[in-house]
Amino acid sequence: MKMTDVAAQIQSQIGENSVVLYMKGTKEMPQCGFSSRVAGVLNYMGVDFADVNVLADEALRQGIKDFSDWPTVPQLYVKGEFVGGCDIITEMTLSGELDTLFTENGVTFDKDAADKIREANG
Repeated sequence: MKMTDVAAQIQSQIGENSVVLYMKGTKEMPQCGFSSRVAGVLNYMGVDFADVNVLADEALRQGIKDFSDWPTVPQLYVKGEFVGGCDIITEMTLSGELDTLFTENGVTFDKDAADKIREANG
């Protein structure tokens, strides 16, 4: 697969889904701790998201890093915009910024679950 094809594939994925997580493994079976943490937060908050397993496709694994100019996976996209990786998503969850981002973009999530995460980590 050519890099232009990979970029087109990514563009299509982030265009067709409100929330996309590029991760190692799947949301049911993450293959690394960082992917597990971000998928866990999204699952716990009840966010409907598409998961893309970069381990299943070497071209995609490199392609997503080139696409976002971000060196690591997982990578979260909301409404076609790159939000960040594990550390950024963790910080945004704890600060409430992720709630705001989801609300502004019309992404449904469980506010009580988000509050519970903050209470447990406060």
